[in-house]
Order: sequence, then structure tokens, then C-alpha cells
Amino acid sequence: MSIAAINARNQFRGRIKEIIHGPVVSEVDVETPAGIITAVITTRSIKDLELGLGSEVLALVKATEVSIAKL
Repeated sequence: MSIAAINARNQFRGRIKEIIHGPVVSEVDVETPAGIITAVITTRSIKDLELGLGSEVLALVKATEVSIAKL
């Protein structure tokens, strides 16, 4: 599979550092040059995409809302 074009602008290339498997959803930690990005995706998707430790992935972040809190 290859991506010819995508509209998500926040893209981070990285490798899977850790997967915490759950019965329905799992956490996937992706190590990128910008730091660790954690995604929660279905466990079925992990199997379908054949994701594993060290897999090279593209983390796509598309948010419809961003909140700001003053520290």
C-alpha cells in the first residue's frame, strides 16, 4: 500500500516503539524526531496492517478542535 496524496498536514514519520494490546483497542507508541506520539487504534487494525515493533509508520494528526489552557 502506498499513499499518493492525503489532506492531513500534521504528519510524523517514525517507528513503532511499543504496543500495549487490549481486547478491542490498543495503544501504539510511535517514536518520531519530534518525540513520542501515542495513538489508540483498534486491535483489529494492528493485525490487519501487520504492525509490530520497529514497523515504519506515518502518524497522521487531524484535529477538529484544539484547546488551550493557561499554565
